[in-house]
Amino acid sequence: MRLDATPLGGQERFGVLLGQIARHWRARLDRRLSEFGLTDARWVTLLHLARSGDGLAQKDLAAGIGVGGPTLVRTLDRLEREGLVVRVGDVQDRRAKTVHLTAKAIPVLRLIEETAAAVRSELLSGISAAELDLCLAVFDRVAANLAAAPARTDCENGHRAA
Repeated sequence: MRLDATPLGGQERFGVLLGQIARHWRARLDRRLSEFGLTDARWVTLLHLARSGDGLAQKDLAAGIGVGGPTLVRTLDRLEREGLVVRVGDVQDRRAKTVHLTAKAIPVLRLIEETAAAVRSELLSGISAAELDLCLAVFDRVAANLAAAPARTDCENGHRAA
């Protein structure tokens, strides 16, 4: 809740818009992919596996997509039942498993990539290459600042970041 009615400043507006754009972009992609029976958990897991290389450790996959181990296990159980992934015991550590895409996952990944490309094209329509490059340069600097800043807990001051 804002204490006054003054317009948002540039930095504050940047944070708000960045969060809103990310949520709406993801929601649009989720809606499109749901038409093919793909849930957010399933397509994100498949895409992360494809982009990270085959044979990703299950714990690394969970960390990479930002979910807990039990949540990932449920998703992998379903993907494995559908024949899209297989889990293989790690020869170095019998407690660990690596996750591998199957050949059956390839057309699903193509569908995910094509759908994501179509959404990207729609949302970036009318934005020049120079404008996009400038935006990406700003994102790179913000990402570098995040990487350099000491980690702080969420709601450190009782507020969510904007």
